[in-house]
Amino acid sequence: MAAIEKQIEIRTPDGIADGLVYQPDAGKGPWPGVLHLTDIGGIRAANIELSKRLADAGYFVLLPNVFYRTGKPPLFTPPFTIGDAAFMKRVGELRAPLTPDALQGDAAAYVDFLAKVPGVKPGTFAVTGYCFTGAMAMLVAAQHPDKIGAVATFHAAGLFKDDPSSPHFLLPRIKARLYFGHAFEDRGMPIEAIEKFNRALDAWGGKYESKIYEGAGHGWTMPDMPVYNQPQAQRAFTKLLELLAATIAAK
Repeated sequence: MAAIEKQIEIRTPDGIADGLVYQPDAGKGPWPGVLHLTDIGGIRAANIELSKRLADAGYFVLLPNVFYRTGKPPLFTPPFTIGDAAFMKRVGELRAPLTPDALQGDAAAYVDFLAKVPGVKPGTFAVTGYCFTGAMAMLVAAQHPDKIGAVATFHAAGLFKDDPSSPHFLLPRIKARLYFGHAFEDRGMPIEAIEKFNRALDAWGGKYESKIYEGAGHGWTMPDMPVYNQPQAQRAFTKLLELLAATIAAK
């Protein structure tokens, strides 16, 4: 099977977000919907391939350009070195427009798109977030608790912070089942933050898993990252499929 790819545009409060959708190349659907939020690298071959794999597994996948305010993919022009001055400057340019208000407007637009687009099964959807968008995935679930049945994040940064903007404060508004795959020794989510986050999850009382992927560095799920770890990336994908099967596909 080969997933069917289509280019789409989504009207948001701030303009038009470009993006892609993927659906199974089998049957007529409808299929459970998945909102796939990219890492800071934006839409590229690595997450396109992941979206196709999800579609081949029976899901309708929306892959929006979350950085549409800044530009269209590709958002980085190789060569670049992660962490160098040019790379960090570009990261700042991409993140700057994504204020809390902007993210809330985008989240509503993406969920509304999935709810209305032909081919998507009525009911609840799933959201996946990687790196920077792990927190955004939680925001989507908190903002639309009756529409989001599952959230999975991998090597997400900043899920627990000692300030009022911390994503863990969103937990009381979330009804979804949650899965967090943490990188090992991640500066964006160190072990102390993971431990505090897990205590917040326990207090929340919902259904969740929070796992550290031993030996897997920040960004391990992406084949174009220097720290790509194929066995752990496959483990992450398997856990994602298990979560989707137990939540949105089962309804």
